[in-house]
Amino acid sequence: MFDAALFSNLFTFIFVPLMIFFARVCDMSLDTLRVIFLSKGVKYLPPLIGFFEVIIWLVAIGQVMNNMTNVVCYIAYGAGFATGTFIGMMIEEKISLGLTSVRIITREDPQDLLQVLRSHNYGVTSIDGEGGTGRVNMVFTIIKRQDLSQVIGIIKQFHPNAFYAVEEVKSVAEGVFPDKQSRGMFSWIDPFRASRKGK
Repeated sequence: MFDAALFSNLFTFIFVPLMIFFARVCDMSLDTLRVIFLSKGVKYLPPLIGFFEVIIWLVAIGQVMNNMTNVVCYIAYGAGFATGTFIGMMIEEKISLGLTSVRIITREDPQDLLQVLRSHNYGVTSIDGEGGTGRVNMVFTIIKRQDLSQVIGIIKQFHPNAFYAVEEVKSVAEGVFPDKQSRGMFSWIDPFRASRKGK
């Protein structure tokens, strides 16, 4: 026998909160993608993502407003926001979109490091400098973000005591980059493709 009261309770306290939760997860994940693409100079995807993001958010907030007395909906809204933020962080790590500048400072001869980096087709520049404890060697390279772990591994292998700093690159005009298949999830979206070339 159909129990209307039971169905109503299930819909109010389970189905609606779950819908709010998953809607918030989706819109926060999309928000992360939109911000990433904006920061990387991608022009056409952020507005499209924003369109779907705001529609999903309206669905979620609409259900909350329609169930103002349902505390479970508030909990679902907050939990979805937190979960979506966490998933967005994971997406940001997986995308590996854009370029990164790596600055290496070492007191040792950097020729072995330069040779290995160049053998992997990374463009590097080396200059002499003066540090707080004497003369140092500075090595600069701009790489694809997805290659950062490999470059850091090379640095630690050949100059484990070297100081290095990593910074995000907004734009470049020319560059030397490995001519290999990209590994990132969204590597087909490359805002720097038209402004650089591999050598």
